[in-house]
Amino acid sequence: MAQQPRPAAALASNPPAAGKVAPSSSRPLDAAQLRALAERLLRHEAASVQSLADTLVTSGSDRFLSACELLIRCADLGGTVLVTGLGKSGLVGQKISATLASVGIPSHSVHPSEAAHGDLGRFRTTDTVICISSSGETHEVVNLASILRQDGLPIISITSRTHDQGAPRPSSLERLATVALGLNLASEAGEPEFAAPTSSTTATMALGDALALVSARARHFTDADFKRRHPGGTLGDLLRPVTEVLRCVAGRNLPRITDDRTVADALEEAAKAGRRPGAILLSDPATGRLSGIFTDADLRRLILRDPAELHQPISRVMTRDPRHLPDSALVRDAVRLVREFRADEIPIVNQQGEPVGLLDVQDLVAMRLVDD
Repeated sequence: MAQQPRPAAALASNPPAAGKVAPSSSRPLDAAQLRALAERLLRHEAASVQSLADTLVTSGSDRFLSACELLIRCADLGGTVLVTGLGKSGLVGQKISATLASVGIPSHSVHPSEAAHGDLGRFRTTDTVICISSSGETHEVVNLASILRQDGLPIISITSRTHDQGAPRPSSLERLATVALGLNLASEAGEPEFAAPTSSTTATMALGDALALVSARARHFTDADFKRRHPGGTLGDLLRPVTEVLRCVAGRNLPRITDDRTVADALEEAAKAGRRPGAILLSDPATGRLSGIFTDADLRRLILRDPAELHQPISRVMTRDPRHLPDSALVRDAVRLVREFRADEIPIVNQQGEPVGLLDVQDLVAMRLVDD
């Protein structure tokens, strides 16, 4: 049986058993210290992204927009955005490349060392390159950038700091870049105890997201375009038109009932449809527009109060002007409505405001988009 992980307090208070390797620290950390360290790391990384945003607003907007123009032109000319970096920068570059591709900008990542052993054949004159190196001096990345610069390919560099952000001198990668972007980052979140990249990788990923989404917006990339690239999974389901998932459709298995009928008559009419949904949609008899909703919960309360009320007009006991969605809405809009207002039934109406269907929360539960 797999051993369960011990809580932080146990790790801090219990020394390793005989024969186990002791931790390198001379004194164990207690739970409060561990939590404080985690908080410090997260706040430092959040501050790094905030600093990046502040830099974009103050002094970096021209460079950022110039980088976006290179990405847009590359995509418009049928080129590919190639992203390269070594180590953690390479892994972050793979994520940035995947995001670019998902929003309609063809992209793939290239390992800088392998580029010198055949992968240079991937680069074309219509391509643009994003080179990532925290120091701006990573040997393999700089060598690749110098070759591509000679071939005339546009290069966007991402480093921790550029010369105008306080670096003592321009890095090798900054000098080679067509557009040099800096994170304005002075330190990593784990310093001085840990040398691992933390804030730099977080900020680089955030900058890559911004480059991808801003460029996509400028190219008029839409949800429909995104849907074509993500037909499956949760993302695909969220971007489906809400009318595609309706099981209760007006005129088919959802009766059109006007609000001048009595409660009993409305229930009898609804029963003719066979399997009755959890609510009845009511419309104005003159205009046909959605005027109210009467749910199973409303029916239970009415009967418990006075069964004789079944013979009064349903307009007196229905919920007027219920929250609803247009038939042009997406499933994600319905999910948002359920999460914000705990709606169990969502009327769907056409451009004239007439009911066209009813979406039940259980339909979204079955799609695993909301919790039961």
